[in-house]
Amino acid sequence: MKGRISNKLGEVNISTDVISTYAGTVAVECFGVVGMAQVSVKDGLVKLLKGEALQKGIEVSIEDNTISLKMHIIVAYGVSISAVADNLIENVRYKVTEFTGMKVQNVEIFVEGVKPID
Repeated sequence: MKGRISNKLGEVNISTDVISTYAGTVAVECFGVVGMAQVSVKDGLVKLLKGEALQKGIEVSIEDNTISLKMHIIVAYGVSISAVADNLIENVRYKVTEFTGMKVQNVEIFVEGVKPID
């Protein structure tokens, strides 16, 4: 489902792919996040995503013009996972709300792995 913003000039539809790409970009800018992760259902393996593939680590659902996000991340070794998750949730919620004009109701974080910073 697409997000929809209406104003006096017309209507704007926002694809979930656009929202997931933007949320992934915001996520990798947060301290302690190495990258987004993609979990292979077949193998159970976790793959670190970079660049344009960031959206594959994020599930976006929109209901009643309200956004819910599920983000699969890999964190840096030695950081507080709870502090990274709290920071990530706040940043993503704020920036996606400002970007889309829609309310972000829920951001779920799934830590899929830990990686030393290169």
